[in-house]
Amino acid sequence: MGNIYRWEPEDNEFWEQSGKRIAYRNLWISIPSLLSGFAVWLYWGILTVQMINAGYDFKPEELFTLTAIAGLSGATLRIPSSFFIRFCGGRNTIFFTTTLLIIPAFFTGAALKDPTTPLWQYQLLALLSGIGGGNFASSMSNISFFFPKKKQGLALGLNAGLGNFGVTTMQILIPWIMTFAAFGSLSGDPTTLLTDSGTIIGKINAGTTTWVQNGGYVWLTLLLPLAVFSWFGMNNIATKEVTPTLPSFTKAAVMISIMIIIGLFTSAIGLWLILPESANGSGWQVPKDVALILVLLSTLFLLKSLPGAISKSLTHQYRIFKNKHTWIMSVIYTMTFGSFIGFSAAFPLAIQLIFGYKHIIVDGVMTHSTLIPPGRVHLLMRGWLLLLAHSCDLLAAG
Repeated sequence: MGNIYRWEPEDNEFWEQSGKRIAYRNLWISIPSLLSGFAVWLYWGILTVQMINAGYDFKPEELFTLTAIAGLSGATLRIPSSFFIRFCGGRNTIFFTTTLLIIPAFFTGAALKDPTTPLWQYQLLALLSGIGGGNFASSMSNISFFFPKKKQGLALGLNAGLGNFGVTTMQILIPWIMTFAAFGSLSGDPTTLLTDSGTIIGKINAGTTTWVQNGGYVWLTLLLPLAVFSWFGMNNIATKEVTPTLPSFTKAAVMISIMIIIGLFTSAIGLWLILPESANGSGWQVPKDVALILVLLSTLFLLKSLPGAISKSLTHQYRIFKNKHTWIMSVIYTMTFGSFIGFSAAFPLAIQLIFGYKHIIVDGVMTHSTLIPPGRVHLLMRGWLLLLAHSCDLLAAG
């Protein structure tokens, strides 16, 4: 375990004798780590719905800020995260970033135990949960180095595909884990549902006790053992192709922390420019597109301003921005993965607040209903599809 100083996956003999075993061990630890990252990143879409059901005193527009904050934070952190493996090593990166997720998971649970917790604390936790979104970039980069080119598609597909399953896992697990005091005294006192809720297996009636805080605590059951597994089971590839100058873990943790702080800072400034004053923003009504561009440019600038090897490497890698295919792939990625993440994060809260979604019983069978005319639902879906279609037209025209 630990550091590897010779890594030749394209050598069939090396691959069969030792490389294959090492590569797949790293992959099987990486997958649940990424799954947990996605879950912590996007659990606000489910938690906010349950906060409404339990009568937490927040306005709908305030709750929507939590999913927006986590979304922008996670997207911004993918920029520095893409450099972690090169400078810090795979095991160092996965262990440290997985461990960092314990912070938002634990304190989200602690905050939810008190229905009077102020909005700004949830917003700070949503910002920190974006670390889980940034982990995607470093995780994919790390796994790609372990496999020969003929196996990279499968490995990356498993890592990304099963990692993305964290969204589904979260949406299934959180409503269920809230139904009982799963963590004993840590779960604390329950609250009472003011409106009906439900899980995939049935309706939960208003008046039932619920432990909303379990939606944060539950991820500790994965993150704590995964931190141990990643430290003792994963490897740093200390070769010139992967991590040519492997630092100590302490130095790697400091480097990662600095780059994460830059991403959190720029995304926080961007969100402050966008959000209304009532939601702890500036109230300046800065257009979202302008704010997002400012976040991107300021993040790149601050990273490039870092001293030493980071600045030199970034100067070299920034040449990709001169390639038109970089921009085309960025648009395609936004249309595909961006749509998946955006819809996954916002849809649970949107269907609750906009569509008036609720559980009803028809002839003894539980089904669902909306309180608005179906045509309005179709109009929203049509709007989303038109947006994607116009993006495709622009790509084709280019």
